[in-house]
Amino acid sequence: MSTTMQQAVLRAPLDHTPQAGDFALVETARPECPEGGVLVRLSHVSMDPYVGARLRGRHMGEAAPEPLREAIPGHGVGAVEESRCAIPEGAMVHMMGAGWRDYAPALEGDVRVIAPGALSASVFLSALGMPGLTAWAGMTQLAKVTDGDVVLIDAAAGAVGGAAGQIARARGAAKVIGIAGGAEKSALVRESYGFDACIDYRAEGWRDALAEAAAGGISVHFENVSSEILTLALTHMKPYGRAVLCGLAAHYHSDAPAPGIPFGLIIGKRASLHGLVVYDFYDRWDEFLAECQPLAEAGRLVIAEDIADGLAEAPAVFERLMAGRNRGKALIAL
Repeated sequence: MSTTMQQAVLRAPLDHTPQAGDFALVETARPECPEGGVLVRLSHVSMDPYVGARLRGRHMGEAAPEPLREAIPGHGVGAVEESRCAIPEGAMVHMMGAGWRDYAPALEGDVRVIAPGALSASVFLSALGMPGLTAWAGMTQLAKVTDGDVVLIDAAAGAVGGAAGQIARARGAAKVIGIAGGAEKSALVRESYGFDACIDYRAEGWRDALAEAAAGGISVHFENVSSEILTLALTHMKPYGRAVLCGLAAHYHSDAPAPGIPFGLIIGKRASLHGLVVYDFYDRWDEFLAECQPLAEAGRLVIAEDIADGLAEAPAVFERLMAGRNRGKALIAL
């Protein structure tokens, strides 16, 4: 058994949107299995948009990883190679502190044993991972989607947006409308995720197309992109509609604050606006899986996975993710 492994690190502190050249692969000592924990050989690691802000120390007060020393943060799944706790060797687990590396140690309480069955273990980083949990929390716990709702979701081709629309439909939404960038992503939203319509914001006249698709008004909006799109969605909202503010991806790497939302519009619509931080729902993974794993097994919760092979591909994959050029959930298979 090798005593070393590879991990991806930053070359230097960042003051810009991460690019492939900002990362390096280094050989380092393989970690020891901790007392009361496990050592996991990772099979997949997740590429997540929030990590771009984390690498600049701009995410929820979390420090950036130390250049040339600490692995890039990220969720992962894999098999327990060594155990010094009740989790048996060979068990498949999900861990939030995996990082971009071959092996990761964790205490027993910091991993969740998963049962993929006929599903790929990678699904626990996409539809049944943090993106799915985020979507579930927004749709079922905050917006409380129910029969008859008309739901609008931007970044609908992404892992969170795609899952949110499918969960809304499973909860009885009458119509689900997406917004995505480009014909290919819009087709993915309609044909794979089953949205009723998807508006390509890069197409001429897209605002008119949205108005037509949302004729009669929306009752729920799930925001992932910008305060401008949120404002636009509010103009189409029925009285007493609900909006969930999950993210502002367009503003993550800007030094200027995001433009404000017209408060008069919120008051006039009698709208509710809920901020969503997925960390608040980490203690509800079991409840989320109880509802959504059967949907995934039945093919009613599907997320396209953009998988590259090998840790050496991670920098280029992450650069594509930062530029919005991924197709579905970005992952690295190890």
